[in-house]
Amino acid sequence: MTSSQPVNRYLNGYSAALQQQAQALLQNGQTAGLLLNKYPQVHSLNSEKALYQYAQELKNSFMRSSAPISKVIYDDKIHIINNALGLHTYISRVQGNKLKAKNEIRISSLFRKVPEPLLKMILVHELAHLKEKQHNKAFYKLCCYMEPAYHQLEFDLRLYLCHREQYGDLW
Repeated sequence: MTSSQPVNRYLNGYSAALQQQAQALLQNGQTAGLLLNKYPQVHSLNSEKALYQYAQELKNSFMRSSAPISKVIYDDKIHIINNALGLHTYISRVQGNKLKAKNEIRISSLFRKVPEPLLKMILVHELAHLKEKQHNKAFYKLCCYMEPAYHQLEFDLRLYLCHREQYGDLW
């Protein structure tokens, strides 16, 4: 595997200059030190109940009037590349003569062992889909409202994924 593959896979939406910087960090073995310095320990939200409560607290703090969340779980079946970092699903079921809708958030099981700010960024992203279905300006504005460091956290998480693919887990 060439060392540019992980950068292209996880950071292909970023500028060429930023990709080159990330590539240099990876090639020089500097990503681990950088990430461990910024994020020294993993979160403690290992159970799905704790994950749900954490997501519910975020939703209640920033999106009180949005649709309720019925489930927030870690999912072993999410493929990181195809489904990004998590999934927001909207399930409609017929119950009698009514149509009931449920919002579910599924986070890749890979993120059971990452620092809390990185998990929060993923949850903020998925929660934003309750109001904005598309990745448009309003969507990212909502993400930044809930987490002002959203863009930096997303970049750091993607840099971690590059590191993980090339060198293995950090945490």
